[in-house]
Amino acid sequence: MRVERLTCSIGAEVSGVNLGDAAGDASLFAEIKALLLVHKVLFLRDQDITRAEHVAFARRFGELEDHPVAGSDPDHPGLVRIYHGSDSKKSYENNYHTDGSWRPCPPMGAMLRCIECPEVGGDTIWVNMAAAYENLPDDVKQKIAGLRAKHSIEHSFGAGMTPEARAKLAADNPMVEHPVVRTHPETGEKVLYLNSFSTHFANYHTPENVRFGQDKTPGASLLFNYLISQAYIPEYQVRFRWKPNSVAIWDNRSTQHYAVHDYRPAPRRMERTAIIGDRPF
Repeated sequence: MRVERLTCSIGAEVSGVNLGDAAGDASLFAEIKALLLVHKVLFLRDQDITRAEHVAFARRFGELEDHPVAGSDPDHPGLVRIYHGSDSKKSYENNYHTDGSWRPCPPMGAMLRCIECPEVGGDTIWVNMAAAYENLPDDVKQKIAGLRAKHSIEHSFGAGMTPEARAKLAADNPMVEHPVVRTHPETGEKVLYLNSFSTHFANYHTPENVRFGQDKTPGASLLFNYLISQAYIPEYQVRFRWKPNSVAIWDNRSTQHYAVHDYRPAPRRMERTAIIGDRPF
């Protein structure tokens, strides 16, 4: 197995390994998981594996989750087909996000395999949100140390639904609250944990933060948007160009990602598994 770092901050390409074999090899899986904790996202080319092998490898990390909007492949529970055809005008992936932060226990990680991709375009960007937190000014770190934020599926996946369908989606998946700075349960890193599913701070309005009148709202929204914008910084990013049978495996607890939607009218077909995680703290 060979490992090549792709940036100074995040991402490594792994070669000389087949994930179908790794699904049944505990020591090989342990090596891959250790690399994931270091590099946060791993890329592998030429992974001509079956859906069953995809699911089997992802399950080495833990149980897989379903998606309330996208659903799963009927023959392979936990495998979500993300297919965009030539007529696809919208995409919910083309924003910086952490998968499932609208869940009480968001995924710990995910595995995405390319089935078909455009000749040019359709790249995905990943961001190291531990580095984003580490490089915040000290006064900002102090200000956000105890802050918590709300996360919702309704204003993203529900935005294009009828009012009735959106209300049902919200009722089935109520808004949740997570710390703005979470601690990675395995590495101990502090991670900036705001993304496009985040809606507002839950506990900003305190005597320490509010003086007069409208200070409350601009102060909160400016800080919120400043923190969200940290994912846009190139020094924290890696960008991956897809080819058929390419695979990305990422640690969802310490990263965000953005699927660039620049390839119409070409199709893009991907298959993803997400591993159930724990409650952020």
